[in-house]
Amino acid sequence: MEASEIHILSVGTALPGDPLDNADLARHFGMDPVWEQWVDAFVGTRARHLSVDLGTGKLRSTLADLATRAAARALEGAGVGAGDIDLVVLGTATPDQLMPATVNVVADRLGIDGVPTYQLQSGCAGAFQALDVGRQMLRTGGHRTALVIGGELCSRHYDPGVDLARLDSAELVNFVLFGDGAGAAVLTAEQVTGAPVIHRVLNRLTGLNREPGQIVEWTGALDRADADRSHIKEDYKAIEESVPVMSREIAEEILGDLGWTAADVDYLLPPQLSGRMTRRIVDGLDMPLADEITRVDTIANTGNAMPFFQLEDTLPQLAQGDRVLGISVESSKWIKAGFALEVQ
Repeated sequence: MEASEIHILSVGTALPGDPLDNADLARHFGMDPVWEQWVDAFVGTRARHLSVDLGTGKLRSTLADLATRAAARALEGAGVGAGDIDLVVLGTATPDQLMPATVNVVADRLGIDGVPTYQLQSGCAGAFQALDVGRQMLRTGGHRTALVIGGELCSRHYDPGVDLARLDSAELVNFVLFGDGAGAAVLTAEQVTGAPVIHRVLNRLTGLNREPGQIVEWTGALDRADADRSHIKEDYKAIEESVPVMSREIAEEILGDLGWTAADVDYLLPPQLSGRMTRRIVDGLDMPLADEITRVDTIANTGNAMPFFQLEDTLPQLAQGDRVLGISVESSKWIKAGFALEVQ
């Protein structure tokens, strides 16, 4: 029998190491106070957590490490064990290796076996895609409980020895925008009082004939000594122009589909590119009655982990009748993503 409603039971997250603030980065890379002030004023991200040890250039934790910790916390929060999970979905742009898939390493560490597993290769839309795959599979009635994971190891693309002063803006911005992290949620087809229902998940490619806003090579600067090759680039001006517009379009579409108005939204989970950009996006969405849930200023842009950090902050605050709108834009090839939740 097909399940009509899918609920989020719990969320867990994980961050590597201690936070690195902008002063820490400036000291390591030999940048002057003016650079630090520029990051504070024009990026607006104050700190991030990195798996790479900037002093040694070695990775202290893998994506599988972070995802396993986050997933274990989500399972504990839901009161379920490995044997209760019917499927696992992971969304990431930065898997640990080509094979085995990181999702299967995580499942093995958690003691999950004999179930379908899926790994989705995507940027900031990947968590929403994973959420939708888990939701749709539960709705078929063939499964009852899903573990959905999102995470990034952005610091694989750091070169701790690079001279930041010699980088162009398309590369320099990445050293302050991104951080590492992972998050996970347990979804259920069972009726659970007080657990939010997933009403809508949007995932739509809109990049036809558009140049990518971000390019990330398969391997990063820590993986091969090719000093002349840029491993990650951002067209930040294109992102600044497009993301606020696309965010409004996402909100309008989801609200229109559900018959909601902006005033009906109690909690807004906006895109988390940077502190400055998030402020611009929220102002453009014009939802003054909604509580904004933002983490990017303190943990930076963690890609597919970020929606779980936002949900982790939101879920304990929810009461009956509350409505939640989550929005994300993936700039790599311009993907619109979003979800709507309600406590019924």
